[in-house]
Amino acid sequence: MLGKYITFPELLLWFPLVTGVLAFTIKDAKKVKAWALFSSLMTLIISIISLCYTDGSKYLYYNNVSYKWMPYLGSSFSIGLDGMGRMLTFLTALSFPLILLGTYKREYKNANAFYGLMLLSQCGLMGVFVAMDALVFYFFWELALIPVYFLCSRWGGEKRIPATFKFFIYTFVSSLLMLVGIIYIYLQSPPTITSDHSFAIQAFYKTALLPKEQGWLFCLFFVAFAVKMPVFPFHTWQPDTYEQSPAPATMVLSGIMVKMGVFAVIRWVLPVLPEGTLKFENIVIVLSVAGMLYASCIAIVQDDLKRIVAYSSIAHIGLMSAAIFALNATALQGVMIQMLNHGINIIGLWIVIDLIEKQLGIRKLSQLGGIAQKAPALSIFFVIIVLANMALPLTNAFIGEFAMFAGLYQYNSWYVVFASISVILVAVYSLNMVQKVFYGSTNSITELVQDISIREKVTLAVIVLFIFILGIYPKPVFQLTEDTVSAILTKFGK
Repeated sequence: MLGKYITFPELLLWFPLVTGVLAFTIKDAKKVKAWALFSSLMTLIISIISLCYTDGSKYLYYNNVSYKWMPYLGSSFSIGLDGMGRMLTFLTALSFPLILLGTYKREYKNANAFYGLMLLSQCGLMGVFVAMDALVFYFFWELALIPVYFLCSRWGGEKRIPATFKFFIYTFVSSLLMLVGIIYIYLQSPPTITSDHSFAIQAFYKTALLPKEQGWLFCLFFVAFAVKMPVFPFHTWQPDTYEQSPAPATMVLSGIMVKMGVFAVIRWVLPVLPEGTLKFENIVIVLSVAGMLYASCIAIVQDDLKRIVAYSSIAHIGLMSAAIFALNATALQGVMIQMLNHGINIIGLWIVIDLIEKQLGIRKLSQLGGIAQKAPALSIFFVIIVLANMALPLTNAFIGEFAMFAGLYQYNSWYVVFASISVILVAVYSLNMVQKVFYGSTNSITELVQDISIREKVTLAVIVLFIFILGIYPKPVFQLTEDTVSAILTKFGK
């Protein structure tokens, strides 16, 4: 009986874990592909049902559970769903069936290992978003990264080894920095009945730290999470990794995994280190805005579709990072909804790029052109997704970007002046990409393009549907996350 024997966080964790382990035992490539899709759809259903049980006063036992894990260390296997966690577990649950359907025609050697690792990465991501204990959070942070590392290193492109090595070094070092910070705060935390200290999230929130301590701890945590987002200048692993990774792994990295860093800053840095946050907020905003402009300018001169989207993602995440440190309700609510919207839009872009590459074997703008004449449905879907990525009014990204810019303006109008330049730049490289790929005359390569299948149309149609629904009626997402925003701002006396 749900709530008495098992909770939504448990289902969201254990279902992809169990099905992922079982996927390794299925040797037939078609069967394991269908099994992975079935698993992702079931996880999505669980997530959708959980959205009907958001009232904490009525459904507390449906959304929180804690097991004895390491009581003498002050750590319990504590997991739960609040508004932000529920939104990001829904994004994770929605993304995987879209990724698997959008790349269903792709064939992979050792398919059972590939799809098993995909489902294990979903389990790790879910764990990060539901963890209510610092040690549990760290465990799932690593669990989410390990499968993606193997996906990239085994099924990536020709230059996958140096790209994944760079990815490993960045993530490994940043994880160690986070671990040092976690252990230090743990040693300062108040005692529990069974131990001298506690890893519980509430214990971390109540831990009294001196301003000087908060300063260097903020640096440890922020660097760890900035690498994952990534924020300038900790971004250099990202374009190479996105370019060399297999398409599904790239979608997981850019659509969901970068949100781990944004989520972690909001969940673990702001409430635990408020004075450290106030000390470094301007530095972070300056780096974030600089990264937006830098990434947008680099995107304009790229010739590879994957690298254009990779740098576009850095620019969008930079705006989220700047808005977080504006520390007002408008900006934080914008970040909340934009985490969801960016994940949906960027996965849509990757799916279209993968469909083009699968048919033609190329991704360079200089070698493409005229695809709209041969694949009108694909062209229509791509244009809509690109317009959403540009935050055109009535698309999902508009309300999030508007709220973030408005919140940043409340903090400091000069930051908005510089950050808004990226709005012009994103239009430049986005429209240039559309024009060079889909319009103009066909050539000997693009003459062979065929329009997409029914399954691919359905996948992209779902993405477009979310683009318009969230663009026209974003209120449910704001309502879902408003309690999280209020709780964070309370820490800053706002």
